Amino acid sequence: MIKRVGFIVLSGLLLVLGVASPAQAHAVLTKSNPVANSVVQEAPKQVVLTFSESITPVNEKIRVIGPDGKRADNGKITVEGGVLRIGMADNPARGTYLVSYRVISADSHPVPGGFTYSYGQQSATPAELPQQEVENTAVSNLIKFNKYLGYLGLVLLVGAAWVLALLWPARLERRPAKRVLWIGFGIVGLTTVAGLYLQIPYTSGNALFSVDGTAVSDVMESRYGVAMLVRLAVLAVAAILLRPMLNGTSGKTDRALALILAVLGALTYSAAGHPAASPVPAVSMAADALHLGGAAFWLGGLVMLALFLLRQADEREAEAILPVWSRWAGFAVSVVLLSGVMAALIEVGTVSALLETTYGRWLVVKLGLVSLLLLTAWFSRKLVPRLETGKLRRLVIVELVIAAMVLGVTAVLTQTTPARTAEVSSQTPTQPGYFTATLDSSLYQLQVEIDPARVGNNLVHLFAYGPDGKPVLVVEWKVTAALPAAGVEPIEVPTLKLTDNHATGSITLPTAGAWEFRFTLRLTEFDQDTVAVTVQVK
Repeated sequence: MIKRVGFIVLSGLLLVLGVASPAQAHAVLTKSNPVANSVVQEAPKQVVLTFSESITPVNEKIRVIGPDGKRADNGKITVEGGVLRIGMADNPARGTYLVSYRVISADSHPVPGGFTYSYGQQSATPAELPQQEVENTAVSNLIKFNKYLGYLGLVLLVGAAWVLALLWPARLERRPAKRVLWIGFGIVGLTTVAGLYLQIPYTSGNALFSVDGTAVSDVMESRYGVAMLVRLAVLAVAAILLRPMLNGTSGKTDRALALILAVLGALTYSAAGHPAASPVPAVSMAADALHLGGAAFWLGGLVMLALFLLRQADEREAEAILPVWSRWAGFAVSVVLLSGVMAALIEVGTVSALLETTYGRWLVVKLGLVSLLLLTAWFSRKLVPRLETGKLRRLVIVELVIAAMVLGVTAVLTQTTPARTAEVSSQTPTQPGYFTATLDSSLYQLQVEIDPARVGNNLVHLFAYGPDGKPVLVVEWKVTAALPAAGVEPIEVPTLKLTDNHATGSITLPTAGAWEFRFTLRLTEFDQDTVAVTVQVK
């Protein structure tokens, strides 16, 4: 039996450790101000980042580095929902700035990133400050492994609890089943504490044993930390309520309280994961809690059947137990299927997301395994009326092997970006609708901005500076756009002078391709020069 249990656990563990951690973010940076890679002519008072969902900042990992390599922000960071604002210091130098950030998405996963923008003129990209960040694959794998063990512990705990309370024959010794329950209880408790610890280097980006007071405080105050602390409190109260069940003396009140605790405990899994960040969090959390609870009830009952009831119950006891188990299992399977479909529809959203994202493909694998599990369960149910306990026990063991693989895939899915978010990420361009360049002439330096650099109407902004970086007086502006590959001859772009060195214009680009823009600036009656740039229009 020990060999079989080890094989069952190993079946899911190989899936957990054999899958590389996805390198996708769980919240997407949808836009920024200043725009990434742009050149702005007015120094921003703050840098604003907008994400696809609510986020929590990792304050010590958020900074703006100036052209001199030093901090250019003032350290004032504010968050409202998915909008992060970084206050900037006064009197910034002209040149290129690096924005570096690390935030925690609503589903408790870290989102690191960065981009550059330039104020006034471009310069060499500043070097980032020395960082302690380590995108540690070992930490991510430990989290998946810990979650897998936590699910196994939950299955043992729930299965032993309800079988002892409702199905256990009075003749059989309760001590072995109690041992299974307390093993499951201990695993859930230990993995909860381990999860709290692992969340610290995971969210802060530090090494496994590089933990400081600030990082600990941030995790404890986060949604994830609160959920784990509530789970530990639920376990502490459950330890008291479980004793009457273990002794066979529990009443309706004890069972009702145990059910309330079970619901609260299941919600802690949802509150610390993907459901909390879904478009409809209340529905997602309820569906996820029902899915997890139903699966633990069903699979836990299978464990107790395989370990004890099918081995030790006599024919009369089996005749009484198996039909009751079959009805309870049927109900649990229905809950698992309905809640799972609802959760999948919310997390995936579209057929393309199901087929083209990592999360979607793993969900297809899980659906295949669950289908195989249901087919095996159907065959098992056929044996219940015949009381063929030997064959039934072998089929139950097959069910548990498949179930272990399902739990392994589930652990992987918890660390994989939801399909709906991954699809948004793939559709969000790195430089959303914007082109900027600095063109050098013997007479001037021209900064060009074309927005959105796409088919249709485009706005052109031009800024002229002298060799010393100071604005120059432009007497006349002339702009043309051509698409030689499509036989489009130069089209003149009407311009409007806004200041001595700033002009704007508008042009409708009818087709995508490599458009050639030419800019002729006349500074005096005799001095003029032309510069050109190729713009990829999508």
